[in-house]
Amino acid sequence: MEPAGRPLKLAVITGSTREGRFGARVARWFNRAAEAHPRFTVDAIDLLEADLPDRLTKEPAPATVAYRARLHDAEAMVLITPEYNHSYPASLKQAIDLAMPEWGTKPVAFVSYGGMSGGLRAVEALRPVLSEVHAITTRDVVSLHRPWQAFDDQDRLPDELGADEAARIMLDRLAWWGDATVAQRGREPYPG
Repeated sequence: MEPAGRPLKLAVITGSTREGRFGARVARWFNRAAEAHPRFTVDAIDLLEADLPDRLTKEPAPATVAYRARLHDAEAMVLITPEYNHSYPASLKQAIDLAMPEWGTKPVAFVSYGGMSGGLRAVEALRPVLSEVHAITTRDVVSLHRPWQAFDDQDRLPDELGADEAARIMLDRLAWWGDATVAQRGREPYPG
């Protein structure tokens, strides 16, 4: 896909904070793909490092304010999520709830990973949550089925898995949605 305009600001959120998580490897692989894409500048947000509070408070904590500012600046988002117990991690739900208005009118795509389902049940559970905060979820998902042995020691995946091509297509389509929503927000504020 040829660049249509200026690069879009893409927030890539690594959703797992579990000790020993595999998500850091998935994030390294995907962030390289996103950074190489001509349509995006990437802000990699790792919830393990974001230090978000575990409670919603009337006055947001400084870490919450900083996190919300990063999401406010984003024009598109990608959530990297594992599947835990047929759903997504609590850390990701808290990250959504702490910044509800910042999700509105922005396209969101997914990179999921897990066992047999490749994290797809987590993605399907996230879609109605994101709809409720007025985000626009894209159809495309990069789903990694049992990826633990697939990554090499430099966090690359073999070509025959097709994951790099799936990521490129997903990012191409996310850029289209990003352009469309940025343009519409510039023409008319989202109704109340």
